[in-house]
Amino acid sequence: MNQTQRSKYLRAALEVLAVVGLAFASGAGATPAPAAPAPPNCSAAAEYHHLDFWIGDWDTFETEAPGGPSLARAHVDSIAQGCAIHELYEQNDGLIGDSILSYDPVRKQWQQTWVTNRGSIMVIVGNFKDGALVLEGEVHLQDGKSVIQRITWTVQNKGVRESAMLSKDDGKTWSPAFDVLFLKHKD
Repeated sequence: MNQTQRSKYLRAALEVLAVVGLAFASGAGATPAPAAPAPPNCSAAAEYHHLDFWIGDWDTFETEAPGGPSLARAHVDSIAQGCAIHELYEQNDGLIGDSILSYDPVRKQWQQTWVTNRGSIMVIVGNFKDGALVLEGEVHLQDGKSVIQRITWTVQNKGVRESAMLSKDDGKTWSPAFDVLFLKHKD
């Protein structure tokens, strides 16, 4: 390649680099910004909001003694852009329970997964019936035993009542497990 050809080649290469540099500077050839995520389907679907009455900061009392001492503090929040409910339950005796409640549109059921700092795990499922959420399933206790528990949540006056029945014989007989009333926490 002679000097003249080399000069033409270098000028052409510089022109190409200049055009490429201008293209990048002006945004041509830049990667487009990702599209905004679509809102979750559950944010507008009514089924996901049937339990919204429980969202809040609560003190928990024995149902028969709502004016007595609070047994626990519970924080119940909407999470995952309205697709689930998170409960953090902190009892005065040191028990801590953490749960996620969510609606499954495929099975058309609610589910709660609950775990405690004492090693108990519970997964229960069910539906709303007559204005109450009723969930049932196995509870695995720290000692390795399993029982069936049925829990019901209902609006009661200015609070939320949560009551449970327990079966140690695969549902043949039931006995009360607990019955508490959640009232809005007062600072």
